[in-house]
Amino acid sequence: QEQLAESGGDSVQAGGSLRLSCKVSLWTIKNICMGWFRQAPGKEREGIAVRNRRSGSTYVSDSVKGRFTISQDSAKHMVYLQMNSLKPEDTSTYYCAAARQCGDTIPASFDYWGQGTQVTVSS
Repeated sequence: QEQLAESGGDSVQAGGSLRLSCKVSLWTIKNICMGWFRQAPGKEREGIAVRNRRSGSTYVSDSVKGRFTISQDSAKHMVYLQMNSLKPEDTSTYYCAAARQCGDTIPASFDYWGQGTQVTVSS
């Protein structure tokens, strides 16, 4: 069973940068779609970036477009979320997730989840 582990969350000032990492335990031909989601207290979980590990195609939501980038290092079984120009509204718990195929950013479409890592952006 796929296991995911996020790291890299921290407290930063607005305008700063962070890189979140997601270690993927198996990196098999299944579960090729990797996603980053975030959830703030009292809000729904939001899909913000998706990457097809096989084709390399990516998608980022309008809320983070131009600031966040999803990438991978296949040799290390890692998926990253580079976050630049952070804003206080980016404060959330960030989750890495995996699915058999990429089609949408609905959380229910993803089968495997990490435990989350906290990002706090202060003004």
